[in-house]
Amino acid sequence: MSYDRILSDQSSVHPFATTIELSSVALGGAVVSVSDEFFAEAFHLLLVQPAQSLKGQFGPNGALYDGWESRRHNPAHDWAIIKLGTTGTVVGFDIDTTHFNGNEGPEASVDALLIAEGEEAPTADDARWTEILPKVSLGPTSSHLFKIPETQAINYVKLNMYPDGGIARFRVYGNVVPIHPKSPGEVFDLGHVFAGGKVVFTSDQHFGVGSNLTLPGRGEDMSDGWETKRSRQPAHKDWVIIKLGAAGHLSHVAIDTANFKGNFPQYCELHAINSDSDIPPHTASHAPPPTCYPASEKDAPCADEDKWALVLPQVYLGPHREHFFQVDSAGKGVFTHVRLTIYPDGGVKRVRVFGSKEPSPGNESLTQSFEKSEEDPEPAVSEVPTGQTSVSRRRIPALPLTPEAFAPFGQVIQSYSDVTGAPRSVKVTPANFGTAAKYHKLSLLESSYPEGSGATAGISVYRCQAAEVTRNGARREVMLDALERHPYTNQAFLPMGHDKDNKYLVVVAKNGSDDRPDISSLRAFIAQANQGIVYNTGTWHQPMTVLDGPMDLACVETQIGNGEAVDCEVIDLRQESGERVVVQFQ
Repeated sequence: MSYDRILSDQSSVHPFATTIELSSVALGGAVVSVSDEFFAEAFHLLLVQPAQSLKGQFGPNGALYDGWESRRHNPAHDWAIIKLGTTGTVVGFDIDTTHFNGNEGPEASVDALLIAEGEEAPTADDARWTEILPKVSLGPTSSHLFKIPETQAINYVKLNMYPDGGIARFRVYGNVVPIHPKSPGEVFDLGHVFAGGKVVFTSDQHFGVGSNLTLPGRGEDMSDGWETKRSRQPAHKDWVIIKLGAAGHLSHVAIDTANFKGNFPQYCELHAINSDSDIPPHTASHAPPPTCYPASEKDAPCADEDKWALVLPQVYLGPHREHFFQVDSAGKGVFTHVRLTIYPDGGVKRVRVFGSKEPSPGNESLTQSFEKSEEDPEPAVSEVPTGQTSVSRRRIPALPLTPEAFAPFGQVIQSYSDVTGAPRSVKVTPANFGTAAKYHKLSLLESSYPEGSGATAGISVYRCQAAEVTRNGARREVMLDALERHPYTNQAFLPMGHDKDNKYLVVVAKNGSDDRPDISSLRAFIAQANQGIVYNTGTWHQPMTVLDGPMDLACVETQIGNGEAVDCEVIDLRQESGERVVVQFQ
């Protein structure tokens, strides 16, 4: 097997900058068996952070090392078998002996194989092992980089150390074998590392690297997110470009600021593009700064024409939570990359870009009814507006409710188990002699009724029964038949009780230029039983829709109470728009 040894001073750019570290514990890589780890355990090999010096520290077996170290005088050689975080093709390695000086492993080699999912992990003497890096020499306290011809797909490697000694870190670089749904219309995270997504550019990654954004899970602390340095210039921004694992039609995104409590971005926006390049052409508005990664891009020219499409206008972000936003990509085609811009700086833990390789069902013409299924024996659409022989269908995703996403339509009323997770604008003080935390004035009451109308403020209770929910594959759906608004007052709904399994649906729309609902602005949210909502005055919204069983909700509003439109204006959405709107959720 051929290989190239890469000297650290050959290039200022890491030779595997555009690949994925397949062995990393952050991807789920794990040591499954090892010949000997008498002095230091082999799990250290796969840790994300660089090896630390433990000089002068001793345990019961001897000196401590941040790495893998076996005992002396092995007549053969030591080995460690590693399951990669995901199946991939390998192009190179970093065998790092940092802090091992005089006790480093003097030589190493690497074997690999692919076994079926669910099959037991291979043993050291498995006949299927194939050498992909022949025996190479190692030196003390150094990073040793080796490039090899790209392998076939593998999911296990065996690191051989001759004859014994210590290795601090072992990094296996390559490309993910993408995992995609069988149905091209199924929505999935196009940017996830397991789907083949990868970060190809960051304007700055001073405190945390951009490649963390596509990793599985939500991480452990700020160290495994993307974080830029503090900016000192007005109108500063930072950005990251993610190449999707497949070209797709975008549905929604999740911007996660987990663990970033005092250093999250104030707001963000998202653009998308269809490009054949690994890194799409830069634009004048996003010219690569000197701090960019890869550094080779800092002198890259900017394109004359800006082909990036805005799919999410500027939205505010909050601390320590996932923010879900529906994107505006209708009619804008298929995208291969997204660019997240944060203002002015800060940290983001993960970015999830949900979409499908082919358009998801929606906006198609229906004739009389949808197809029947065993779960839904009755037609999902049983009537068509008078005078029409067919009706179009619009699907919108219902996303978890957060204050930032709901802000254009109203306020979210809730407390936070971690006070630092409250929006920065919320005042929180101790109350009740220290037994409570008070979240002040999450919403103010509004009333603009004409003088003398007789409107009064009050609290009512709605007892809501569960809405009719149908199944569409793995998803659930609710038909949106009507919208209402309150022209002279805002309106609050507060669940009574705390059944965590009971949820309700919130659907809202902005008012259009014709003083009717702007259907293109429809947004849907799933609210938990510990979340209340306040609709802004005049906001169009669906009547209260409970999903999982009866729910009592207290309603705070101002009204006359005579049933006239001055209190509540209701429209039939089917007659208004000539289409059926389907709200879809898990």
